[in-house]
Amino acid sequence: MPRGLPFAVDTFGPYTETKRRKRHHFLTHAHKDHTVGVSPSNIVVFPIYSTSLTISLLLQRFPQLDESYFVRVEIGQSVIVDDPDGEFKVTAFDANHCPGAVMFLFEGSFGNILHTGDCRLTLDCLHSLPEKYVGRSHGMKPKCSLGYIFLDCTFGKSSHSQRFPTKHSAIRQIINCIWNHPDAPVVYLACDMLGQEDVLLEVSRTFGSKIYVDKATNLECFRSLMVIVPEIVSEDPSSKFHIFSGFPKLYERTSAKLAEARSKLQSEPLIIRPSAQWYVCDDEDDWKSGSIQKQRKVRFSEAVKDEFGLWHVCYSMHSSRAELESAMQLLSPKWVVSTVPSCRAMELNYVKKNCFISRFSPDDPFWKLLDIDMEASPVAAADTQTVALSCCLMSEQIILDSGKSKLEPVIESSSTKKKLLSLSPENSLPVTLFGRARQSSQECDQLHERKVIHTQCVYTKTSPVLEKLNVKVVIEPLQDDTKEETVEKESCTIFSTSTSKETCKDLSGDLRKLYRSMNAPVPRPLPSLMELMNARKRSRNHLSF
Repeated sequence: MPRGLPFAVDTFGPYTETKRRKRHHFLTHAHKDHTVGVSPSNIVVFPIYSTSLTISLLLQRFPQLDESYFVRVEIGQSVIVDDPDGEFKVTAFDANHCPGAVMFLFEGSFGNILHTGDCRLTLDCLHSLPEKYVGRSHGMKPKCSLGYIFLDCTFGKSSHSQRFPTKHSAIRQIINCIWNHPDAPVVYLACDMLGQEDVLLEVSRTFGSKIYVDKATNLECFRSLMVIVPEIVSEDPSSKFHIFSGFPKLYERTSAKLAEARSKLQSEPLIIRPSAQWYVCDDEDDWKSGSIQKQRKVRFSEAVKDEFGLWHVCYSMHSSRAELESAMQLLSPKWVVSTVPSCRAMELNYVKKNCFISRFSPDDPFWKLLDIDMEASPVAAADTQTVALSCCLMSEQIILDSGKSKLEPVIESSSTKKKLLSLSPENSLPVTLFGRARQSSQECDQLHERKVIHTQCVYTKTSPVLEKLNVKVVIEPLQDDTKEETVEKESCTIFSTSTSKETCKDLSGDLRKLYRSMNAPVPRPLPSLMELMNARKRSRNHLSF
């Protein structure tokens, strides 16, 4: 989460100095990958806002927690949160993911932020949001744009072009598959994950039978179902419908079940897995199954049997890529950040076309959210234009303003913010690949008054991805009556493909992920050597005059 925000979502862990600014914590749902780090020692320091159902599931999993550690926020409910930086409003909306799962809409001095958690953004889900944030149709922007969306891009890769069936349609496919196998003595449903309760409930209603859950081997699933749909749970193993654990070694256990039935000369059981993973994952062993198996994966209208005897139905709790694109068109956010580690938001067409720093004015709350102060001299405050952005948004900031009036460098003394530089050279000079080739570089070396500010700058040529380079900004007052300032920028270069790859190797994985989560605008093409030479000649003539 950006450092300028006083809250965190689905992020827990030891309470350290770096987390003191996160004074409020929110939990979208109870899946394990979103509750990592939850412990009594953390919650005593800060409460957790979540829905009643999510809190109940969490207390069941962690009995050492106390209910007083949580603040309940139900779907459709708004809460005003008091904070030293100013109160803000939080509203919970249905995330269409699993029981108790919500999206959080934050509204405050930092702007309007939607955190989806894990979600499936269907039209019904989007229309539950406030009308002012949702466009009426594609191409019509909403009345109020969201500044930030933290988006679940689980299936946002460009290779995931499939259109998933709705949850209701997928459940009907499961029912039909069971009807088509009347001789199966047992039906195993790989539905032990939180969020697949609708499948179990509809199967139980359709066939009038409860579903057996082995309490000894699947205690967590048993407890969750007893909280959510206790009326369908059975402890009688003679029931026709059984919960079948999806992990681990699902395929091996499926083959073993079928082989056991054949060895006893019995009818084979029916084993169904409602999940989208099989449809979108690029299996390393696809070459073994051949092209026929690959073609079967694109069939979403009916259950599909794989080579292990397992039946698949595309039941997805996450948005498809098409649903993500459609949602972004309706919401028209200024900035999109993927909540999955691989930064898949950058692969969305909407993000490529619309999410650029140039969309933000100097007084936009976006900068405060990123903990960047857009300071400028009062003389030129009304006539400045941002031409460079903070390169490491979480630690160091540089802002270079171009205008007709002269600005003075501003250096912050806060320990949480690095040096911030605002300049406005009268003539903007081209950038070069050849090191110190800016105007008056030799003359500046002879001046004894020099201020050097080190920071970082980021750009690549091949894609709008941030890469880390070293920049030295030198401010040197000229020794004349006008006291004009000359700015020398060193090593701020736009690399070619090969050079950018070498630069990437010098960065840690965390830094690369951080930079790639920020969608940088495509840099301008490099000037020719002739333009550089002419610019230097004009500069010398001006100085000699």
